[in-house]
Amino acid sequence: MHIDWASFTPWTALSGGALIGLSASLFVALNGRVAGISGLLGSLLQRGDGRDEKALFLLGLLAAPRLWGLFDTLPEVEFQTGGIGLTLAGLLVGLGTRYGSGCTSGHGVCGIARLSPRSLVATLAFMASGFATVFVLRHLWGG
Repeated sequence: MHIDWASFTPWTALSGGALIGLSASLFVALNGRVAGISGLLGSLLQRGDGRDEKALFLLGLLAAPRLWGLFDTLPEVEFQTGGIGLTLAGLLVGLGTRYGSGCTSGHGVCGIARLSPRSLVATLAFMASGFATVFVLRHLWGG
């Protein structure tokens, strides 16, 4: 295994993780709801209370990289597949979050922090699926 030490950024990773934890903690403390991104996004399409807070939280997720870009260079985004592959991946992730009753932010960040057994199982399933997908696409199909 080769580690690209020039791209190894433990302090920014630690800072980002701390900010994710802080934002998820504040969201649950102030709103009484878990900061699961797929659930927040889905609930914006429904009528109900708290839509403004949810929209602001999601807007903050979109604004954060732009804010970071004012202070440092953002990494270059590189896709290794075309539009059909990205569309299929997005549909599969969306389908998985519906069947799994949440996404990695809801289960992996918030659920595991609350010691939820259901979230632990869901996160292990997400991770195992991701590992298997990478193995099949890169090593069996040679992509």
